[in-house]
Amino acid sequence: MTDALPTRLRPTAEDASVTQLELFFDLVMVFAFTQVTDLAAHESSVLNLLRAFLVLAVMWWVWISYAWLGNVVQADEGLARVAMFAATGAGLIIALTIPEAFHSQPGGWHGPLVFAVGYLVVRLIHLGMFWLASSHDRQLRAQVVRWAAGSITIGTSLLIVAGTTTGTAQVWLWIVAVAGDMLWTLFAGNGWRLNSAGHFAERHGLVVIIALGESIVSIGVGVAGLSISGPIVVGALLGLAVSGLLWWAYFDVAAKVVERVLKRERGERRAQIARNCYTYWHFPMVAGIAGLALGLKKLLHQLGGTEGHTIHEALPAVPLYALYGGVAVYLLGLVGFRHYATRVVLWPRVLAAGVLIALLPAAVGMPAIAALGLLCAVLAGLIAWETVRYAQPRDAVRHAE
Repeated sequence: MTDALPTRLRPTAEDASVTQLELFFDLVMVFAFTQVTDLAAHESSVLNLLRAFLVLAVMWWVWISYAWLGNVVQADEGLARVAMFAATGAGLIIALTIPEAFHSQPGGWHGPLVFAVGYLVVRLIHLGMFWLASSHDRQLRAQVVRWAAGSITIGTSLLIVAGTTTGTAQVWLWIVAVAGDMLWTLFAGNGWRLNSAGHFAERHGLVVIIALGESIVSIGVGVAGLSISGPIVVGALLGLAVSGLLWWAYFDVAAKVVERVLKRERGERRAQIARNCYTYWHFPMVAGIAGLALGLKKLLHQLGGTEGHTIHEALPAVPLYALYGGVAVYLLGLVGFRHYATRVVLWPRVLAAGVLIALLPAAVGMPAIAALGLLCAVLAGLIAWETVRYAQPRDAVRHAE
């Protein structure tokens, strides 16, 4: 790519940082996470959890598309700035429609179709900007054409069809749309450009922070309007500790190690690491945090003694499985993230995820606050063991010049 891009587009420099406009765009993602958690909490059923997961996958694909775009052209320069504002507006409409993504409410537009059309608009803006950005780069242009031929057709068309249906058929259309889009992107080629490894890694670190922030917000939402009490204080601090430990598991070493590998690689291998480690392995991390947020919201609400609940009651099965399963999925996502870049398997994290799954039958019968305390203890034990066991290499990674 050269500097002579059309409509005053500027290539992203190698030493670029995330722009303020990209952070503004991320505010839509903050709202979308809240909406997805509310959708999952609306009904305690596996089907409803599946719907929330599918909506989260679509919103992830919206976000990831513009993370790649902002790494090719500066998001706040020339026509890219206008495109980012337009995409932010369309993204907001999508986020507003999340509660109606599967069932339209009476008195307004048909929610599922509005969601799908908003998604189409976001994708077309993204495609148009990549088309312009690749005007002097034949390899990138070929990659964009190859990707768009299937991704736009599968992802957006099927969602539009799903917007006109209901029931089981609608859910299956969503599943095929999401899975088809992700698989097509995986096999469409490695001709993408990554101008700044630092920008790309920073961008994804910020989305992890956004997701963790939603887990903390869920604590507050769970106790909104309730009188402060001992169980609420203990539950809130335990929930915060769990979120903090997940932060530690990502940012202490793993994020730094993979970023350095990404900076060192070139060509197709660099594009593969960016796609597989960040586009794909970050999604289970974000989905896992969303499960944690749902569990914390339900748990704190229950600890407040609402609807006749007491602190001695167990958490219902669905939010408990979201709580434990979400953390386990997050840990496994981190394992995959690190392994693809370095070929190192973080076995302690695999073991910790397995322990959490094994503890689920016992946690089902525990008081909710005890189940949360047990989850926190497993994570604290994992982080403490890694910190002591790998003290020397950890110090080398964290303080390398």
